[in-house]
Amino acid sequence: MTIRLNHTIVFSHDKKVSAGVLCKILGRPAAMPFGPFLAVRLDNDATLDFMDAEGDVALQHFAFLTSDVEFEQSLAQIVARNLMYRSDPYRRRPGEVSTNDACRRIYFEDPSKHLLEISTKG
Repeated sequence: MTIRLNHTIVFSHDKKVSAGVLCKILGRPAAMPFGPFLAVRLDNDATLDFMDAEGDVALQHFAFLTSDVEFEQSLAQIVARNLMYRSDPYRRRPGEVSTNDACRRIYFEDPSKHLLEISTKG
């Protein structure tokens, strides 16, 4: 049997808002209800299952590998929404795209402040 990540739960202040923003930025179909979750399906069949948090949200980091075309489309969605993006996970270089490691990479926050990363190379 091959072991693959199937899903992870993403606690959010508002699962509809957080899942909706991620779907728009990544060009994914609308999140699908699944019990108390809204599931955002990725191309490798894993899902991010957004769930409303009761109280504080423990912040997490999620990294997404994209093609160059998908990277440009996602960056355009981020810019159109006036979301701050940075080239480093320490949040020191706002409005810049990293070109280290022979790839392009940005970091930005979702509505619940999870740190999301989009990269053209893993």
